[in-house]
Amino acid sequence: MAAVALLTACGTVPAPPPQTQPTPGPAPTFTTNNTPEAAARNFVGVMQRMEPAIERECLQRRTQPISCDFQFVVDDRAGQEINAFQTVDNAGRPVVGFTLPLIAAARNADEIAFVVGHEASHHILNHLDHKAGAATAGAVILSSIASMYGGNEAAIDTARRIGASVGSRYYSKDWELQADYLGAIIALNAGYDPVNGARFFERIPDPGDRILGTHPSAAARITHVQRAVADVRSGRVR
Repeated sequence: MAAVALLTACGTVPAPPPQTQPTPGPAPTFTTNNTPEAAARNFVGVMQRMEPAIERECLQRRTQPISCDFQFVVDDRAGQEINAFQTVDNAGRPVVGFTLPLIAAARNADEIAFVVGHEASHHILNHLDHKAGAATAGAVILSSIASMYGGNEAAIDTARRIGASVGSRYYSKDWELQADYLGAIIALNAGYDPVNGARFFERIPDPGDRILGTHPSAAARITHVQRAVADVRSGRVR
């Protein structure tokens, strides 16, 4: 496998217009051995079903003129930690990345599907722009306060950096829960079990409910996933 493997895809989640979801095909075989090659095959197999589901949800739910032409990246370089991220390239194309240890840590396809849906949801929900806006507001507010109370240039600069950090973290838990909710819906529509997939949280360190922590507790996240599945099945998708 090359150092980087690529796959391309052409509080409240906005409800899409009524549309019949296509029936997913049979799930590809999931290999449980821990070789990098097996992990990569598992990821590709899941993406065969998740990619079109993500594209549909992006096109139906986006509230800004964002690109839905996703690029999914697997980083198999040695020494990487369990991690996933979402960003955009210079052309505005969403890039969703996963390290190989994260994929290898998955015990089943449901867990991979849920993590993929969660990361893609950050883009669909425009969280990067929200985070940047919150960071800017925090920086302006705190640096202004420092200036009003006679802070020198160094103190104002420090206040600006602290404010940006606090501002970007302030809503981060809400954004994570929103991405859990929509990610669960995407995984469910692709034929996976997001409740089973969210059990991935039970095997990673639980951040609890720390002040200004960037992630909510595992219990809160699993509750949001269960709520999303219940809402879909009862017709109450938000």
